Formats: sequence, structure tokens, C-alpha cells
Amino acid sequence: VLHGGGNTSVKTTENDIHGEQLDVLYVKGSGWDLATIEPEGFAPLRLDAVKRLAELPSLPDTEMVNQLRLNLLDASAPNPSVEAILHASLPFSAVQHTHADAALALTNTIDGDQRVRELWGESVVVVPYVMPGFELAKACAQEFEKQASSDTVAMILMNHGVFTFGETTEEAYNQMIEVISQAEDYLRATAGVDITASAAAGKHHPTNGSALEQAALRKELAHVAGCSMLLVNTPNERAHQFISRPDLVDVASRGPATPDHIIRTKQFPMVGRDISTFVSNYHNYFERNKDRFPDIQELDPAPRVVLDPDLGLLTAATRVTDCEIASDIYLHTIDVIEASEGLGGFVALPESDLFEVEYWELEQAKLKKSSASLPMAGEVAVVTGSASGIGLACVNALLEQGAAVIGIDLKTPQAADNPGFLELGVDVTDRESLRTAINNGVRHFGGIDILVAAAGIFGTTSEIADLVPDEWETTLSVNLNGVSNVLQVTHP
Repeated sequence: VLHGGGNTSVKTTENDIHGEQLDVLYVKGSGWDLATIEPEGFAPLRLDAVKRLAELPSLPDTEMVNQLRLNLLDASAPNPSVEAILHASLPFSAVQHTHADAALALTNTIDGDQRVRELWGESVVVVPYVMPGFELAKACAQEFEKQASSDTVAMILMNHGVFTFGETTEEAYNQMIEVISQAEDYLRATAGVDITASAAAGKHHPTNGSALEQAALRKELAHVAGCSMLLVNTPNERAHQFISRPDLVDVASRGPATPDHIIRTKQFPMVGRDISTFVSNYHNYFERNKDRFPDIQELDPAPRVVLDPDLGLLTAATRVTDCEIASDIYLHTIDVIEASEGLGGFVALPESDLFEVEYWELEQAKLKKSSASLPMAGEVAVVTGSASGIGLACVNALLEQGAAVIGIDLKTPQAADNPGFLELGVDVTDRESLRTAINNGVRHFGGIDILVAAAGIFGTTSEIADLVPDEWETTLSVNLNGVSNVLQVTHP
């Protein structure tokens, strides 16, 4: 399951505080990621009360969230998934939902519904695209009642994803694996594409653009975003091949693989470095669609994904983790686009549907949960002497404030637990090695905002008459020349 996409649930019985038995729905909490979720990430709900919500003729988003929270059995639980009502309505003990690449590659085509029926026939319930939330829950309940039979193995939501179910979580999981494996086999046979050989596993491929060019682009992007931003490079061979497509502008500008990706990647990536045109197009997109949503304010128009023939695949955010998420999502989008093109052409949702998801308050709430801002978020610092003493203390302080840090130290770097920390083993007295290291750091995070020159040594203490020339030269080389070297290679 890719970065928050999809959800799972299980229905069970528990005793309340009075000892009375209740039917309970445990569903993934909104904003939690199934790859890393903990027990507290699942929200326990009164099943019967949530099922009854589906009988209402309409239910605004804010009231839906309120009703779901009112029916929690634990006040400290996270907001239930926006698809909780859908999970409650399905007559199975265990339900699983993913946005699997193979399924999206089938549905995101001109004749997606025909492809789905060609593969699975009447063994699946097919639901045309509907905005997630209450309306989707009602649509799924209606279509399930009309189409389901004893042979039903899954429910396919066009341009969205797959639901499978069973009496146990294992049964629902195994059914998901089976359904997606069938889609993968279909793509191999029909499109000649092995979608399991994901672009996300592509080999390392160096970029041709300079670190200075990347830093200059980051500066422009941050100006447009109105805040400091990282711009992380993904040196990926498959991404390079995709960027080299002669029809790149066309296929990359059709939209995301599934609409919930838009909060991470925007509607589509910026191809090349013409930020002013991208911003203008985003403003126009907002103006075309805003009238349907009174009182909304335009989000910042800066791109989150950049596809450039020289700089490669770049992703922008205030945290390294969010850059990595956007990169991973776009690499999987490449998989979906290439597979769908093999079936006659990739087709995304109309921009009106995409806009509705991008500006949906419940989707924006997910993003805010995952990216609460720290004072120095989006800034990049270089710290020399980063492995000990003052340098190490500065590294820790900067990381705590949200900055990304390029650590420079003579000692062999250790593996860092924090993705915002890149430590490089370099001698500050070796100007060319230092220049290479700084360039690598800039490619990793996008630029430099802060420099802390903390590398230094204490020479042997002695009287002037007893100074050892070599030791004196070494002390000067590290403490004086080392500082001038790092200042020179980080400028501009």
C-alpha cells in the first residue's frame, strides 16, 4: 500500500463498560500508513450506528467526520478513514482496500470498464468513479447490491482501487493478492509490461545537470511556494528513460494515477524548469474550478514533482520524508502510465474531479497531520566537524528544528537514522574532495542555506621556541584553511 493510500477494517464484538456486547468496526485511522501503522492507528466504531449513516440521503463531509467521531469507542482514537461507512456497509468480517498499480493500469484507460470485465467477468463488482466519502459509500452499497453474487471476489472502483473481503483478514488479504496477481498477468500478456518490475526499483542513474543548476531551481521554487523548500534528486534509471520519452509532455500532463496522490504531487509534474508557466497554468486551473467551492483559498502553486532532461526526477517539500514519498509515488505513476499506454493509452480523471480531491478539506487534513511544520523546515545546513563536539551539537539542534543537514567530518560516517541527515567523510583541508562532497549534498537536498564551520583541532601546547613546524602547519590548515575552503566551495 503506497503512502497512506488504501485502508483495512475488521468487524468484531466487544463488551462495553456496562458489560453489554457491541458489534465493533476497527478501521484504519485517517492519515496513518498501512506500512507503519501501530495498533493505536485503528479507530474502533459502533458498527450498527455507522452502517445506519449510509441510509441518510446526504451527509456533508464535516458532519460525516463528526458523526464518525461521535461513534468512536475510544475518544483518543484517530479520525476514522473517510471510507469507514463503506467498510461498515460491506457484509464481511474483514475488508481490505488498496490502490494497486496493476488495477489502476487497467481502469485508467479509454476502455477501462471493458478491460476489467474482460479479465474478471462477473466475478467483480464495478463501481464508476465517485468522490471518496459518503457518496462513494452509498454508490458502492448500491452497486454491490445490484451486481454481487456468491461468486463475487472483489469490488473494482474505477480510477481509484480495489476492495477485497472475507470472513478473516487472512482470507481478504489472500484474495487481494490473487486479484492483483491476475491483473499483473493480464498486463504481461496483453500490454507486454511486467508492472512488478517497478520503476521504484530502478538502477542508479547519475544526472547531467550541475548542483548549482539544481540549487538555482530550488531558489525559484521556494519563492513561488512562499516558504523554504527542499528539492531532492532521485537518480533513477527508469525515471531517466521516462523523461527521455518524446511524448513526455503529453503523458505526464494527463494527471495522477489515482486522485489522492494529488496532495503529494499536484495535478501533474513540471516538465523542464519553466516555473512561471507552471504557476500560470496552476492559477488558471484554480480559476476554472473554484466557483464550485465557495470560500476556498488557492494553495501555493509550486510544483512538487519536476521532470527535467538534465536534472532528472526532482521532488519538493519541506521535509525529506515528504520528498521521498512524492518520489516513490511518481515512480509508481510511471509504472501505471507505461502499462496503460500498452493498453491503448493512459487516461486520468477530468481536472474537475482532481480539483475536488486536491481542495477537499479531509484530504488536506491528512497532509497537515503528516507534515506539521518546524521553524527551520525546508532549510539546508552544512556542518563541518559534524561527528563530535560543537559540530555534533549543532547537527542535533538543527535537526530538532526541522532543517536538513549535510555533515562533513574526517571520521568515517555512520548510517543515519534521520533521512534529513547526510554525513560525508571528507578532509576539510582537501578542497577538491570537499567540493565534490558539497555538490553531492546539494544534489541530495537541493541547496544550502546555513553554514556552520565547526571542524577544528587543538595542536600541542608548547612555548614558541618549542613549536613543531609540522604540527603548527596542520593546525593552521584545519582551523584556518579548512574554513576558507568550505566558504569557497559553498559559494554561491
